[in-house]
Formats: sequence, structure tokens, C-alpha cells
Amino acid sequence: MKRHFRRDIDELSAIVAFLGEASDHYAFDTGASFALNMVVEELYTNMVKYNGHGADDIMVEVDRKDDRMLVNLVDFDSEPFDYTQAGEVDTNATLHERTPGGLGIHLVKRFMDEIVYEYKDRKTTIRLGKQLTQDA
Repeated sequence: MKRHFRRDIDELSAIVAFLGEASDHYAFDTGASFALNMVVEELYTNMVKYNGHGADDIMVEVDRKDDRMLVNLVDFDSEPFDYTQAGEVDTNATLHERTPGGLGIHLVKRFMDEIVYEYKDRKTTIRLGKQLTQDA
């Protein structure tokens, strides 16, 4: 299942509805559905926040292949930013010791088993994979 969404934070409610449809369609369990929502909302929000001037929509695609959840986000008009190269976040540091930023990407890395970043001709593609449990 895939859909295109306007580059606008107000689209988050439509994205959540789409992700719910995809979770039902692919029979994802609660944990997989939560992970799906968290990572897509984080990455989509970053695409809008840091590339709000992009001209095109952002595509979100969800699929299931056997026991794997697959997710693709495509920003068709973007500047490069490789999420896989983002620095690690020290989750043991106090709030005073931390610098803002990076926690969302940290969580995406923790929720997903695979993250692949591609950039070519102003198009960013982020491919995510997650091994599903027996119940999902």
C-alpha cells in the first residue's frame, strides 16, 4: 500500500489513518503497528521540517513480505541528509548534558532492523525493514 502526502505537518492525521489501514491489511500486531507509526511520523516530520521548501509530495509505502514489515519513504525534492550517519545519542546523559536533536532518529534505529538511505537527483529514499514476531 502506498500513498502520497502533501509536505505539510497537517497531513499527519491522514498518515496515521493510512498507517492504521496498512496495519490492518497486513495483520501487524500492536508492537509492529506502534513501531510503524513511530518511525513514519518521525521521518515524515523531519522531511517536512528540514525541507519545507520542497515542491513535491512525500510518498509513504508499507508492505509485508512473509515475516518482514517493509516501509519506504520517498521525498522527491530534497537536499541530502543520510539518517544512517546521524550520531549516536547518549541516553544516559542528564537533560542538562544533552544537546537537542537526534533522539527521534535514535528511536527509529532502535525500532527497525534495517535502514537504507539512498539519494540521487534530489530524491531521498529511506527503506526500513523490521522482523515481525510470530504473532504479527
